Order: sequence, then C-alpha cells, then structure tokens
Amino acid sequence: MNATASNTSLVVRAVPDRDHWDALVDEHAGHPLQLWGWGAAKAHSGSWKAVHLEVRDAAADRTIGGAQVLIRRLPLPFARIAYVPRGPFGDADRLGEIATAVAAHVRREIGGIGITFEPDINADVPFEVQGGRAQAGHVLIPSTLILDLRLTPEELLAGMAKKTRQYVHKSQREDLVYRRVRDHDEIAKLLDVYDETAQRAGFPLHDRAYYFAVQEQLGEHSPIWAAWQGDEPVAFLWNAVSASTSFELYGGVTEVGQHLRANYALKWTAITDLQQQGVTRYDLNGLLNDGISTFKRGFSKHEDLLHSGVDVPFSWRYSLWTRLLPTANAALRRLRSLVGR
Repeated sequence: MNATASNTSLVVRAVPDRDHWDALVDEHAGHPLQLWGWGAAKAHSGSWKAVHLEVRDAAADRTIGGAQVLIRRLPLPFARIAYVPRGPFGDADRLGEIATAVAAHVRREIGGIGITFEPDINADVPFEVQGGRAQAGHVLIPSTLILDLRLTPEELLAGMAKKTRQYVHKSQREDLVYRRVRDHDEIAKLLDVYDETAQRAGFPLHDRAYYFAVQEQLGEHSPIWAAWQGDEPVAFLWNAVSASTSFELYGGVTEVGQHLRANYALKWTAITDLQQQGVTRYDLNGLLNDGISTFKRGFSKHEDLLHSGVDVPFSWRYSLWTRLLPTANAALRRLRSLVGR
C-alpha cells in the first residue's frame, strides 16, 4: 500500500454534538453507518465506544471530511482496536489524507493496536493511507449491489431480471398493505418474522434489545417497511439512511409472504419511497452465494465491488493479533454486531 504524505495543514477535532455531526455526514454525502445513531447503537451493549472526528484544512479554513471511529476493547496485551465502517467521508479526492489524519489522531489520543478503514468507494478508486496496508479479510462484504436512484422508476424496473419484475407486479396485486412501521409493538411482530427467517435460513440473531436500540438511536434515519396481510406482517425490510445513501440492515419474510412474493413489492416500495425522499444510492448490503443474494441480484443486471479496506497498525501487537491469533482475528472480522445481519 503506497503511503499518502502527511498534510500538516489538517486539523482533527472531536465533535460532541449529534446534530452537528449528522449534518457533516449529510453535507459530505457520507454513508449511514457514519451517522451518530449507528455508533450510539453499537455502544449500547457496552462493547463499543464511538468517537466522532472532524477533519479541517486549516489553510483553506474549511472542513473536508471526518470519520466515526468505533473503538473496541480487546484482551490484554492488545488493549483496543479501532474500526471505521464505510468511512471516512469527505472530499472524494482527499479521502486518503483524511484517513491518514484520523489514524494519526487515534494513535496519539486513543492508542491501541491499530485502525481499519472500510471506505464507501469502488475498488478501483485509489485510497492510500500513510502506514496502511491491504486489509486482512473484511467486516462488510465488498461485493454488493448499489442501485442508482437517479434513474427513473421505469429505468429501474427495466434494469431488473424479468422474473423479478414479474414478481414485483404480481405481489403488488395481492391483498397486502405495504407501509412504514414505527410502533414498538409492530416492530416486535417484525422481529417474530425475523426469528422465523433466521431459523429457516440458519443465521444467528442478536437479542431484541439490540434491534430496538438501533431503531431508537437512528430514529428517522432507520426506516422500516412491512407487508401486512390483515393485522399480521408477512415481510419486512429495515434500512439505515443518510441524505444520499440507503443501506439494508435487516429483513425477513414468512412462508406465507414467500408464497405471495411479498418481499418483491416490499423492496420496490422502499426503493421508490427513498427515491422520492431524494436518496440517490440504494445499497443492498453484500452479495454471497446464497438464496438471499440470488434474490438481491434480480434487482439489477450489474454488481458493485467496493474497496476491501485498509489496516493501519500502530504496534507490533497488531501483527501478533493478525498472525498468531487467526481464530480470534477471524471472529472479530466476522462479528455480526458490527453491521447486523
């Protein structure tokens, strides 16, 4: 990894105010995982601490970006490790400088064994951080599908697989109601659907307090849609949303919902709602070789590959962590509490 020269005109300062921070994220087209509420939700369990760092160019007297840094305490002798999900954000041509300044600040003021950046940029975009090297593994899956919501609804439909487009129209004709969900008791019903989905697909879930913490801390930045058959939900979709980008967090469907193809019209409802809101990017959050990813791939004929990330070690302990403790390192990398399911 080539190094980006340190820019002595850059000043890093902590931001203590939620509204100011979220305004910075939105002003710089930042990812929703950089919003204050996401860090607060991760900190809810006590495993993480969120630090909000604004980067200013003193010579130009303006803010050029920033990073929400998640800090996790590790067993001795490793102390702690830092992680920046889908960040930093800021001037597109200066992200490497911003990350270099953030890494230096974290090393000096917080310490630990190192910091990992997983920026929200394509894999072919240069992202050079002083002292950085290619990330060992990943937390967020770099292979994904991002819809361009600047396209018209007709263009988005035309870009779908034929079968997906048919299922969207079919499920729209079913006797189902598609709407936003905010009520605590209704969210609890959606989590029942999530339990059913997880048991069927074989993936683990957090306890319910975690999901309610995400909803509470992100608030309107965490919209939830559901398909209802009478008083019962048959499918739901839960996203995190900044001014520019929507990122799928969780979703589930019952067997009845599968039969009715409810998740097709439901996703289309979310896409068009967000488009009307002014959101320009819709990230379906990761593609694997499984049934869920097959469903996602039907919504466009292209795929996206995001940057796999950069690790910046602070000490020899980082190499010990990555090389001599591969099992612990892999567990950290795959930790579902970083991004949910």
